[in-house]
Amino acid sequence: MEQKKDGISRREFIKTVGLGGLAATGLNTEKALAASQDEGKAPSMPKRKLGKTGLEISILCLGGMFDTVNNQLLLRQAYNWGINCWDTAEAYGNGLSEEGYGRFFARNPGARKDIVVITKLKNSTPGNLTPGLEKGLKRLNSEYVDLFFLHGIGDFSEITPQVRDWAQQMKKAGKIRFFGFSTHANMEDCLLASAKVDWIDAIMFAYNFRLINTRKMQEAVEACTSAGVGLIAMKSQGSGPAKPESEAESAMLTKLIERGFTDKQAKLKAVWENPRIAAICSQMPSLSILSANVAAAKDATSLTRGDLRLLDSFAKETRGGYCAGCGSICAEAVDGKVPINDVMRCLMYYRDYGDRDLAREVFAQMPETVRKHLATTDYSAAERSCPHDLEIGRLVREALTLLA
Repeated sequence: MEQKKDGISRREFIKTVGLGGLAATGLNTEKALAASQDEGKAPSMPKRKLGKTGLEISILCLGGMFDTVNNQLLLRQAYNWGINCWDTAEAYGNGLSEEGYGRFFARNPGARKDIVVITKLKNSTPGNLTPGLEKGLKRLNSEYVDLFFLHGIGDFSEITPQVRDWAQQMKKAGKIRFFGFSTHANMEDCLLASAKVDWIDAIMFAYNFRLINTRKMQEAVEACTSAGVGLIAMKSQGSGPAKPESEAESAMLTKLIERGFTDKQAKLKAVWENPRIAAICSQMPSLSILSANVAAAKDATSLTRGDLRLLDSFAKETRGGYCAGCGSICAEAVDGKVPINDVMRCLMYYRDYGDRDLAREVFAQMPETVRKHLATTDYSAAERSCPHDLEIGRLVREALTLLA
């Protein structure tokens, strides 16, 4: 029988306190917090080179998909703790995320040169790129951006020759230093294609303990590394639109706590085990999550083979609740009418992230014609083709109920 703590089981307690409450079990978050009090010294944060860019970035990157305007203290702590790579996008809060970073740089003018800033644009039409970038730079209070990404591509062909030429022009103008894209759909194909050209500098892509052992992902990561393309992981927790119960989960939680870290910290470490990955971009909207992730990044303890086997077992037992991002497969099965991958991502934000506003915001960005198809499309062919056996029809219906 599980031990109780204040009336709940140990497993329930673990899930309730999450990153913040358990960060101090072995990764010494208190030391990280104490170090932040010394304003003259940033604590040592491991760094890696980002491919051929030559940039040395912290292995933990600050994801800016939260209210950065009203969380200036968190930005200050991230800076003090040595996180020198900050990610944002025009789409995050309709520019407010960029604005929050810009306020920080205005108040701390010396910090801009220390931080590698990433921003992203979804609309890649030629007429939108330059004004979109200019507006972003104004919000960021910066004359340039270190990394400019096309946001959330699902096929490499979305980066047209016109976009490539535009990026080269912006580099010459000093507006951007390096160019690439982000992707959480058909990631492997996007990476493999980018490795065949010489003008993609870096990529941010979904990569986690569920994907690290698949052959195609390993080939894609290796191809990019050989081509000098810098790699930043995102969606590192391997969250999904549904969370089936797993017998492996309880054993994993118990074992990892005995080792001194939480399951969430272990999932970060599993990604960092691959030296080809320069950094993990993590959404850290609270000081408790930030401090726990910093503690994990600074801790030199490596995962054992046993730890990795636990994560792998958990991944296999819960594969039916995870969307692996292979959106082209299910999109073809529904004749391209519905971006199933995006719907699953919205459900993930709603359920696993617990961010209902974000889930509804992303869902609302889908064209009205697409949202109309959601309720009328037959998903049986998509379910048969899904490598993870997701109950797509049921999940889409739930998304309509929760998000529409």
